Amino acid sequence: MWEYTDKVKDHFLNPRNVGVIENADGVGEVGSIACGDALTFYFKLDEGGRVKNATFQTFGCASAIASSSALTEMVIGKTLEEAARITNEDIAGYLGGLPKEKMHCSVMGREALEKAIACYRGEAAKKVEGEIVCECFGVTDREIERVVRENHLKTIEDVTDYVKAGGGCGKCHDRIQEIIDQILGAPRLVPIRPRALTNLQKIKLIEESIAREINPTLNMDAGRLELVDVDGNRVMVRLGGSCASCAKSHITLKHYVENKLRELVSPELVVEEVQ
Repeated sequence: MWEYTDKVKDHFLNPRNVGVIENADGVGEVGSIACGDALTFYFKLDEGGRVKNATFQTFGCASAIASSSALTEMVIGKTLEEAARITNEDIAGYLGGLPKEKMHCSVMGREALEKAIACYRGEAAKKVEGEIVCECFGVTDREIERVVRENHLKTIEDVTDYVKAGGGCGKCHDRIQEIIDQILGAPRLVPIRPRALTNLQKIKLIEESIAREINPTLNMDAGRLELVDVDGNRVMVRLGGSCASCAKSHITLKHYVENKLRELVSPELVVEEVQ
């Protein structure tokens, strides 16, 4: 369970400025329901060019609702030039901080604001710049570079917390690490694991990997994973929360959970779902 500030709880339980602005001057849409978070941000300007009204609609967690609500309050009364200078860290700071696993919600708000301002200015939608690194969530190398530089990120888990990249199948982890290393100018540290594991060591590593690496990612979309049994290299698990009813749960198990356990524990592991 994440620790939320009183201000985050207030904006989640009593969100400000929810709804649609008819004939809005600017509208920005980011995310998608398919990836777990979606946000539409609207604003209307007064005769002096300042934001007189801002609203939002979102599909997401408590942090997404609170971040969107906070953003509407932050932009009202500002010129577009002033609003454009709001960063995701500003949004998190306004709320008294966000759990690091939920920083992607503040990033989403900043991106929605940027798109809404571009909409008002009649700027064409930006073409995707750079190469797609995370195919699961459509995140490019440029986006990863930006959050790493702006927020001084140091690990793959940090990047996942901010833009979700790496939170799906896990195939992009090496590329994300390369980007981090290029920016930090540091060589990658490869964890040393025992050549041979006893069954007890294997079970303990699997439990630790699920608790520290896998469940925090699944929790982002209200899912979870429970270890049921380990028989040799067979790892039997049970999906819970939103993952239990997700049509793509088999993809999550084979392309994310299994790959992650093979990376962190043993390359011979095979993950199987049990009811």
